[in-house]
Amino acid sequence: MTGETLLALLVCLPFLGSLAAAALLRTNSRVLAARMSGVVALAGLVMTAFLYPAVKRGPVRFEVEWLPQLGLDFTLRMDGLAWLFTMLITGIGLLVVVYARYYMSEEDPVPRFFSFLLAFMGSMLGIVLSGNIILLSVFWELTSIFSFLLISYWHHNAAARDGARMALTVTGIGGFCLLAGLLILGHIAGSYDLDAVLAAGDRIRAHPLYLTALVLILIGALTKSAQVPFHFWLPNAMAAPTPVSAYLHSATMVKAGVFLLVRLWPALSGTYEWFMLVGIAGISTLLLGAYFAMFQQDLKGLLAYSTISHLGLITTLLSLGSPVAAVAAIFHMMNHATFKCSLFMAAGIIDHETGTRDMRRLSGLLRYLPATGILAMVASAAMAGVPLLNGFISKEMFFAEAVETHADSFLDRILPYVATLAGAFSVAYSLRFIHVVFFGPPPVDLPKPEPHEPPRWMRFPVEFLVLACLVVGIIPGMSIGPFLHTAVVSVLGDRTPEYSLAVWHGINTPLIMSTIALVGGIALYAVLKDYLARCDDGPPLFRHLRGQRIFERVLVTVSWKWARWLESRLGTRNLQPQLRLVATAGLLAGVVPLYISGFSPRPPAFGEVDPVFAAIWLVGSVCAVGAAYQAKYHRLAALVLLGGAGISTCITFVWLSAPDLAITQLLVEIVTTVLILLGLRWLPKRSEKVDNSVALAARGRRFRDFLLAVGCGIGMFVFAYAIMKQPVPDAIASYFLERAYSEGGGRNVVNVILVDFRGFDTMGEICVLGIVALTVFALLRRFRPAPDSIEKPEQQLIQNAFDAERPERSAGDTVRDYLLVPSVIMQWMFPVVITFAVYIFMRGHDLPGGGFAAGITMAIAFLLQYLAGGVRWAEDRLRVLPLRWMGTGLLLAVATGVGAWLLGYPFLTSHARYVDLPLIGKAPVASALLFDLGVFSLVVGATVLILIALAHQSIRTHRVRAIEASKAEEA
Repeated sequence: MTGETLLALLVCLPFLGSLAAAALLRTNSRVLAARMSGVVALAGLVMTAFLYPAVKRGPVRFEVEWLPQLGLDFTLRMDGLAWLFTMLITGIGLLVVVYARYYMSEEDPVPRFFSFLLAFMGSMLGIVLSGNIILLSVFWELTSIFSFLLISYWHHNAAARDGARMALTVTGIGGFCLLAGLLILGHIAGSYDLDAVLAAGDRIRAHPLYLTALVLILIGALTKSAQVPFHFWLPNAMAAPTPVSAYLHSATMVKAGVFLLVRLWPALSGTYEWFMLVGIAGISTLLLGAYFAMFQQDLKGLLAYSTISHLGLITTLLSLGSPVAAVAAIFHMMNHATFKCSLFMAAGIIDHETGTRDMRRLSGLLRYLPATGILAMVASAAMAGVPLLNGFISKEMFFAEAVETHADSFLDRILPYVATLAGAFSVAYSLRFIHVVFFGPPPVDLPKPEPHEPPRWMRFPVEFLVLACLVVGIIPGMSIGPFLHTAVVSVLGDRTPEYSLAVWHGINTPLIMSTIALVGGIALYAVLKDYLARCDDGPPLFRHLRGQRIFERVLVTVSWKWARWLESRLGTRNLQPQLRLVATAGLLAGVVPLYISGFSPRPPAFGEVDPVFAAIWLVGSVCAVGAAYQAKYHRLAALVLLGGAGISTCITFVWLSAPDLAITQLLVEIVTTVLILLGLRWLPKRSEKVDNSVALAARGRRFRDFLLAVGCGIGMFVFAYAIMKQPVPDAIASYFLERAYSEGGGRNVVNVILVDFRGFDTMGEICVLGIVALTVFALLRRFRPAPDSIEKPEQQLIQNAFDAERPERSAGDTVRDYLLVPSVIMQWMFPVVITFAVYIFMRGHDLPGGGFAAGITMAIAFLLQYLAGGVRWAEDRLRVLPLRWMGTGLLLAVATGVGAWLLGYPFLTSHARYVDLPLIGKAPVASALLFDLGVFSLVVGATVLILIALAHQSIRTHRVRAIEASKAEEA
C-alpha cells in the first residue's frame, strides 16, 4: 500500500470498527468487541509506524476533491507532529482497550462502549491528520459528540449525565467559535488548505481581522483543553468510566486544544496579543489547577485538576513565542500522556478493587496492591518532576524558558515565581496521592472485601507506560529524541533551534528552581497534611467562586428564564401562529435588504401578457382565495379549490416551456391531494355555533393572514421578475445548456442539473424528504395500537366496525356494484402505472421525467391500491417495506458520490458514455442514473411510509369507534 492509501485507511478504520462493534450490541459479545477494538487500534499503530520513513522525508498527503471552487477538500496530511500524536492516539488507545477489557463490568453493554471509543479515536485522528482547516473543524465537533457519549456511558448515573451535558455545552460553544475563527483565517490566507495557512503567517498577523480570528480560535482551543475560565467541565467529566478518563486526559480530547495551538503556532504566534491572551490563560490554569488539585478528596478529581495544571503549563510555554518553548511544549505533551494515563489506570484499579475513590477511606494499600502501588509511585514521581523520570526533563525546559525574557511585561516577570510555586503544588499533590493511598494503617469499612492485585493483563498497560516514563527519563536522546526532532522540524521548519534533552546540565537556575519546588512541595504537604485529610468544602479562597456553579446559573438563566420569557411571547401550540411568524420573518428578510440597497425593479410590461395566460392566472388566484375562504366552512371544497390553484400552476409551467416542472407539479398535486383527503376524515369537526366576539376576532386574524399572504406573493413576484430581467440568468442558462450534454451526458438540462451539476443539493433535499416522512410516521405511529394490547373481544369489535363501513349487498342493491367497478379498475391500473413510472425514469436524462417524477408515479400506484383495498389492505397487504426503500435510496445516492471519489474526482461527479447493448445497439449511459435511482427509491419509500402512517391512524379510529359503540349498546 502507498502512504496515501494508508493515511486514508488510518482514519476510516476506527469508524468501520465502531460500526462493527455496534452490530454486536444485541449479542453483548464483550470479549469479541474488545478483541476487535484491540485489532483496530493495533492496526492503526502498525500503519502509523510504517509511515514514519515517509514522514521523515516530508508530509504525506491524501486528497479528494469535494468543493474545489470553495477550497473545501477532504485532505489528510501527516507530518512529524501529526505522526507523533497519531502514535499516541493509537498506542494509548490500544492500551486503554486492553485495560477496559478487564475493567468493565459484566452487566455493562460493553460493545456500545467500544463502539463509542473507536468512533472517538477516529475523530481524534481526523483532527491531527486534517490537511484542511474546515475538515479539522468537522472532526473537532465529532470529538465533542463522542466524548459526550463516552462520559454519559453510565447514563443511569445523574452525575454522568450532568458531566456529559456540561462538557458538550462548553466544548460545543467553543467549537462554533473555532469554526468562525477558521473561516476568517482561511479568508485572510486565501485558502483553507493547512499548508497555505501556515505559509501565510506574516499576512495573517498583519491583517485587521487577526485579533478577531485569534480570539475565536483561542476560545475553541481553550474550552477543549479546559483552560481557565473554561476548566470546570473537566473535573465533572470524572463520572465517566476510568478507561474513558485515562484516554481523554492523556492522548485525546483535552490534548486537542493544545495540539491546535501548536499546529497554528507558525501562523498566529509572535504577537503581543498572542502572548497576553494565551499567557494569561496558561499561567492562570497552571497555578489554579495545581492549587485545586491539593484539596481534592476523589482520586480522579485530583488527577483531573493536575491535568488542568499541566495543560496550563503547555499553554504557557506556547504563549512565549520562543522556538525552544515550543519544543518544550511538544515534549511535555508526550511525557504528560504517559504518566497521566498510567495514573488514571492505577486509580481505576484502586477503585475496581476497593469500591471507592475517596481518599479519606483509603490507606495502607501497598500491602494489598504492592505492584500497583510501586507503579503508581513512579508515575506520581514523574508527574512531580523527580529526576530520572520523563516529567523532570520537560519541567526543566519549562523552568529554563520561564527565566528567559520574552516580552517586557508583568506576566514575563512573574513567570519564574509562578512556575516554581506551581511546581511545589505539583509535588505536594503527587506526594499526597502516594502517602494517603498506599501508606498508613490498613483500610477499614471498604465497600469491597480485602483488595488484591488485578488480573495480569489489566496491570500490563500501567507497567508499559511506567517503563516508558523511566526509559525517556534516563535516555531521552536515544528513546524519544529522533521522533521529537521530526515533530519539531515539522512545526518550526527553518526556525528549529538548538536544544538538548540531556538529563544533567550542571547546577543552573532551572535546577535550583526544581530543588526549591521539590523541597517546598514536601514541606507544604507536611504542613497541610492534617488539614487536607479533613477538608470537605474545597480549597480556601475559592470556595464560592466555582466554575460549575457559575455554569449552572448561566444555564438556568438562559435555558429557563430567557427561554420561558421568549416562549411566553412567541411560543404557541397552534400551527397557524408559528407559520405566521415564519412567513413574516421571510418577508422581512427579503424586503429589508432590498430596501436598504435601494432596489427598484422595472415595472412589468403588462401589455405583453397573453389574455389566455392571464385568464389561467386569474382562475388560479380565484381558486387560491376560494380555498382560504372555504377552509372555514367546507374542507373538502377548500381542497378541491387548492387543487385548482395547483393545476393553474402546472399549466403555467407548460406555457413557459418547463415540461419537467409541469410533470412534477401534476404528480405532486395528485399525491398530496389524495393524502390530504385521506387525512381530512380524521380532523375534528368544526363548531357550528360561535360567539360574535370570537367570530369577529377570527375575521381579523384571517384578514391579517390575507394581507401577509398577499405581501409574500407580491414580494416573490417582484423578486422573480427582477431576477429574470437581469442578464445574469441568461449567462447561467447558457452555461448549463452548453455543458449539459458534453459534461453531463443528457439532453434534459433540468434533470442534468438536478443529478449532476447540483447533485449535492438534491441529495440534501431527499434527506430532508426522508426526515419529514419519518417525522410524520413517528407522530402518527404513537396512536397505533399494539397487537398485544387489543383483547380478542375488542378485535371482533374492530372487525365489525370495518365491516360496517362496507355496504351490505342485498337483492336489488347496486351500491356495492358501483364501488366494485372503480376498485377493479384501480387494481388493473397498478401494473400500467408501474410501467409508466419505469418509462418516466428511463427517459429522464434526455426527455422530461427523472427519478423524482418516477418515484411520485410509483407512489400513485400504491395510492390506487390503497383506495381500492381500503384500510385493512394497507395494513395487512401493503408490504412495501418503505424504510428499506428509503435506506436503499440514500445508500445509492451516497455510493454514487463515493464512487467518484474512488476514481479521483470530486464528490458526485458524473460520467457518461455510450455502451453497446444486445439487440439495442449503442445507448447512452450515465453514472447519474444510479443517483437518480436513489432519488426514485427514497421518494417511493417516503410517500408509502406516510400512507402507512395514515393507515395506522385509521385503525386507531376504528378501534375507538368500535369500543364506543360497544359501550353504548351495553348502556
